[in-house]
Amino acid sequence: SSNAKCLEALGDPTKSGTGTYERVLAILESDDRIPHVRKYGRDEDGEEVLFNFWKDGKNPKGLWRKTTMSSYRTSAPQWTTVLDLDDLAKTDDVSWVWKGSTPLPRSRDPESDGGRRVTRSLLSLSRGGADATHVREFDLTAGKFVPAEEGGFVLPEAKTRASYRSRDVLSVGSDFGPDTLTDSGYPRTVRHWLRGTKVEDAPVVFEGEKTDVSVGSYLDDQRVRGGPIYEVRYRSMTFYTSKYWVRTTEYENLLAPDDPLREGVEEPGEFVEVDVQDDANIDFLGKWMIVSLRSDWEPKQGTSFKSGSLLYVDAETFLNKGKEACEYNVLFEPTDRSAAETYSTTKNYLILSIIENVKSKLLFYKLEEDGSLNLVGGDDEAQIRACHAGAIDPQESDAFWFTTSGYTQPSTLCLADASSVGKEKEDTAEADAEFDEEYVLSKMKSLPPQYDAEGLTVTQGTAVSKDGTEVPYFLVSKKDTVLDGNTPTLLYGYGGFEISLGPKYIASSGIAWLERGGAYVEANIRGGGEFGPKWHQAALKKDRNKSYEDFIAVAERLIETGLCRSETLAIRGGSNGGLLMGNMYVMRPDLFGAIHCAVPLLDMKRYHTLLAGASWMAEYGDPDTDDWEFLEGYSPYHQIDGEVKKYPPMLVTTSTRDDRVHPAHARKMVKKLWDIAEEKSEERDWPVYYYENIEGGHGGAADSKQSAFMTSLAYDFMWDTLTKGQK
Repeated sequence: SSNAKCLEALGDPTKSGTGTYERVLAILESDDRIPHVRKYGRDEDGEEVLFNFWKDGKNPKGLWRKTTMSSYRTSAPQWTTVLDLDDLAKTDDVSWVWKGSTPLPRSRDPESDGGRRVTRSLLSLSRGGADATHVREFDLTAGKFVPAEEGGFVLPEAKTRASYRSRDVLSVGSDFGPDTLTDSGYPRTVRHWLRGTKVEDAPVVFEGEKTDVSVGSYLDDQRVRGGPIYEVRYRSMTFYTSKYWVRTTEYENLLAPDDPLREGVEEPGEFVEVDVQDDANIDFLGKWMIVSLRSDWEPKQGTSFKSGSLLYVDAETFLNKGKEACEYNVLFEPTDRSAAETYSTTKNYLILSIIENVKSKLLFYKLEEDGSLNLVGGDDEAQIRACHAGAIDPQESDAFWFTTSGYTQPSTLCLADASSVGKEKEDTAEADAEFDEEYVLSKMKSLPPQYDAEGLTVTQGTAVSKDGTEVPYFLVSKKDTVLDGNTPTLLYGYGGFEISLGPKYIASSGIAWLERGGAYVEANIRGGGEFGPKWHQAALKKDRNKSYEDFIAVAERLIETGLCRSETLAIRGGSNGGLLMGNMYVMRPDLFGAIHCAVPLLDMKRYHTLLAGASWMAEYGDPDTDDWEFLEGYSPYHQIDGEVKKYPPMLVTTSTRDDRVHPAHARKMVKKLWDIAEEKSEERDWPVYYYENIEGGHGGAADSKQSAFMTSLAYDFMWDTLTKGQK
């Protein structure tokens, strides 16, 4: 088999003697990792209950477990196992992979003890790591699944979307047979499914077009902030465009049709189509509707807003009287080098994370008693680090988890409070000496260093692309690196779907690359979201070449500085980044010493017919139209040149269970390369290695051992290949 051939040529990483596999596995299974948690209400004693999903050496499939806040604050929390996935996998004889839980909101559960505890949750489990999941309802009070025959919500394998409207009614989209999925394989309809009935009999309340990417609905309950319950339905026509319909509703209208509580309650009004641009996103906070723009917008004459802006507007006025009748407020307006990344909402605050020249900072906006939203403070300067704010319980408080990490700084988790912003930090605060941020209350957990980062520095550089655009990149290297071209350098890139790369702690690169004396680089190329929607849109469809030109410019810059030569430069990317790798392979075989191409797209003529491929036509284009004229130019499968004497060594990896990017992309490319090389064997130097993991979905691995195996296979291949190229 090709797997055996690959290991014969490159060596089995579990037996290689480099120690990479063993150390990466130790990290993935280490008890030192931060157990990130999610609050599920309070217990009988009023203690906050925190849930965590945990995998380690003893539990490779994982444990879903819980503890209390007071126990979590100690160095050794006491955990209670709620569900053992390894046991379940044995019992069911299925290689289950955890895909998350969707709890029944306490505010809409009559059994929640006055909104105190979470009693039910929908669990999503996948066979071997695929995107498609089985959905099963779990009773948190009894600690077991609720079987279908006892009225439990149970759904077979599909790319399902399901959430609770109320305790006994689900909103569900799934594969219910012909015409219930879109061309992209996602739900096309929404049903309201009543407990104890057959899902096939559940009425279809909303449907989209077959050509849509996906269709769905959700509830946004803003009662705790003085707003209503908003009921939202949407059609995602493409990856970046959607139409929304909204109405406000009462809790009683979410109950079963024959529930006595519904008597005398006015039925909700009609849904109103939200009159924003198709590429804008909407959200609700109290009485406000928040609008995120992805292109410039003029909602009324003389009032216009820039792409990338965040606005807020009175929801009732907008929905009932139209966009011309509204006063608009700007929450954030981007500059050429800054963008709003994401935001989190506590009970009374909106915490906005922005990136300035790929460095991050937080800003805090307070929802005042009169309903206004005011900037009250935040970080003075953006820093080279990843920082994330996640509300702990927006129903109850302004507390949030604050997580930070950097390329060489392990992750730290702090307990923070948005209501502390703008106040003097107390001298007694326990984390005062370590954290300047006034909102940090105490350091809760931190990951010990997983590799030796002594002497490493992180610098930000700039390369100039073919069209003159400045493209930033981050370089992690030893302080005293000799610029003689001999440093094994690994350049990583993605450049698509408005996904930003930036500082975060990656222990595997630390162990397998930096500790060995290599340099690690991430390129912030166009197609990503580093500078907002415009940076992404600059490399869409016919302009995809910009992304590739940016990556080449960064590679050439690294060589120009004397850090490496093409023989000592490796590149790596997966998924859309795998398409980037395939294009680097065919466009500039002279520029790179080794390539790792993971779970890639490579055949751009047929990508839209395979699995979720149709959903990416807004990113790449439609090959069945004139778009093929430009798509062919960056379809690596069609750009292999039989006359090229030497292509760089390349490792292609994929997964049989990948149901997002079909493994056929990787299989076909490798077969074509092998066939041509064999045909012209005398004068062709085309080393290509192929490894296909049987499980793993689009992530490429279903458990820690598989993950460590795939990681060390790739790093050892790149390192061994480059060190042969050193002078």
